[in-house]
Parts: sequence; structure tokens; C-alpha cells
Amino acid sequence: MYHVILLKSRTDFARARWEAAEDVVDHEGVAYSLRAGPRQPLPTDHAWDEVAVYAPDEISEEEFQDWYASLRPQVEELRLKY
Repeated sequence: MYHVILLKSRTDFARARWEAAEDVVDHEGVAYSLRAGPRQPLPTDHAWDEVAVYAPDEISEEEFQDWYASLRPQVEELRLKY
């Protein structure tokens, strides 16, 4: 299983658990591409599955980096060490 984070905007995201981490997926009618991961987090107080981060296919890498940084304080999976 994978912990999946879908970055929907600079201020909104969704979490999911998927059995596979495809390169491109459709979620709620939007095409998302895999932008980070899947990566295995270092151990914490509990076990983690690999984490995969997706963003809308149409946004640039610069926008993705901006959204990732904006959401990092809210999303534990984005703050994990790998």
C-alpha cells in the first residue's frame, strides 16, 4: 500500500491509500501526475508505507514546489524524513 497525497491547490490537498502508484491518475475528474516518490520514510513512532505525492498534470514544476512548500506545515507526510 501507498500513502498518497494529492495536492489540489496551494491550500488544499487530499489523502488516499492506494495499492499502486501509477505515473498518471484521474482523481475527481482531474488528471494528476506523480511528482514525488514513492519513497519510504525513515522510522518514526509508527510504521509508514511508501509515500507518493501527486499534483495536477497541468501545473509546472515551479508551481508544484510552491504548493508543496505551502502545504508542508499541514501535511505530516510532507514533513517526514526519507
